[in-house]
Amino acid sequence: MDWSRIKTIFILTFLVLDVYLVYQFMNTRDAAQYEIPKEATLEEKLKNDDITYVELPDIKKKEQYLSVRTKVFTTEEIGKAKGQTISLGDGTSIESKLDKPFKLTSKFQPAELSDFIKANIFAGEEYKFWSKNDEEKTITYYQEYDNKTFYYNSNAKLTFFFNENNEVTSYKQTYVEIIDELSETEELLPPLRALETLYKKGLIKPKSEITDFKLGYSTLVSLTASHVVTPTWRIEVNGKENLFVHAFEGRVIPLSDGENKMTE
Repeated sequence: MDWSRIKTIFILTFLVLDVYLVYQFMNTRDAAQYEIPKEATLEEKLKNDDITYVELPDIKKKEQYLSVRTKVFTTEEIGKAKGQTISLGDGTSIESKLDKPFKLTSKFQPAELSDFIKANIFAGEEYKFWSKNDEEKTITYYQEYDNKTFYYNSNAKLTFFFNENNEVTSYKQTYVEIIDELSETEELLPPLRALETLYKKGLIKPKSEITDFKLGYSTLVSLTASHVVTPTWRIEVNGKENLFVHAFEGRVIPLSDGENKMTE
């Protein structure tokens, strides 16, 4: 047996194996050095789903919780009202019947009621138009504080009622008083992050248009004598659907008319 020849064959075999292993190692190392693809940004995801949005609002970076209470009206506060018959009920709401109906145009615009509200409604300048419901024949306004609306808050609401002839015949009003701004200011969730919350939960559908971002308040806690409201993002979709996000915690708030009522 030619041991010298066999030895040479083994050496060459191991040499080839070593070269192969080195080659495999180099390939593996190069592959590991490739950059891991980055996850698409929110803006890229929205663009891919053909979701557009209006210019983001310029806002303060910090806000506070508010402590508020339902106002109890007095006869002195409504004594100067003219051209209407008012009842106070339990005192927490004004119910008025107009002596002369107020005529609306066929294509109603909120400006039509502006002068009437300023002249005849308690703290009328604090209410902002919300919606007109032709089926229920109502026109709804909600109270504001610091240019922020109390969303779907039945205790901060002004509702006009109109008849078949498109005439306002009566209204009902409630009002909240600000007691205090609570605690230290907290970081406000940017509007785009609020939109991201809704997008991740599948609440913003492809090809949607975000038509408005607005900061307001929703009820957080109802206590016996007062109530705590929290800054809340309202995100309007396609000019008709409203979605709400807690502006501190970033969670979705399922608000709808009648679900944000504060009770004593």
